[in-house]
Amino acid sequence: MSDKALIIFTRNPELGKCKTRLAKSIGDAEALKVYKHLLQHTANVAKEVDAERFVFYSENIQQNDIWEDSFFNKELQQGNDLGERMKNAFEALFSKNFNKVIIVGSDLLDLDKNIVENAYQKLEENDAVIGPAEDGGYYLLGMKSLNINAFINKDWGTETVFRNTKKDFFNESLYVLETLNDIDYLEDLKPYKKFNYLF
Repeated sequence: MSDKALIIFTRNPELGKCKTRLAKSIGDAEALKVYKHLLQHTANVAKEVDAERFVFYSENIQQNDIWEDSFFNKELQQGNDLGERMKNAFEALFSKNFNKVIIVGSDLLDLDKNIVENAYQKLEENDAVIGPAEDGGYYLLGMKSLNINAFINKDWGTETVFRNTKKDFFNESLYVLETLNDIDYLEDLKPYKKFNYLF
């Protein structure tokens, strides 16, 4: 068994319940279509990564979906806010004796296998690794042991998250990856030809 675990957090793709900020510009049906595309991209990237993969659903575990059982272990997110849910996921996998645990977001078209593999590589010589997003959050967080502070006292969904999370590792070595664009608003889709029809 690999000592590396890869966590993907996903919202169940339901009309009107995902990409709500994007939906204000393009409507619920188009926002759901974009989100499904993002999920498929994330699944394709994750399949190429040399790690044990865990997809954590927001509402309920789905069968026969894009997260194929042959590639992904399926779990349910537990907790009251994003921080608590991430902490519980990391805790669960460290308790299964994984030594390097990374979580990635499911709303990045720029995420690729090399970025994730590089993050695991950086965990060889660092305690933690983080990938900042252009909106002030982060798209990837990896650790070799649980740092609970990274998951508490955060205003999730705001531009302060990356900056404040960095401070939680002041006693540890933290490697910062390249900054990527995650998809929350219509303008975030402008660089991608596939979505030109929305403009």
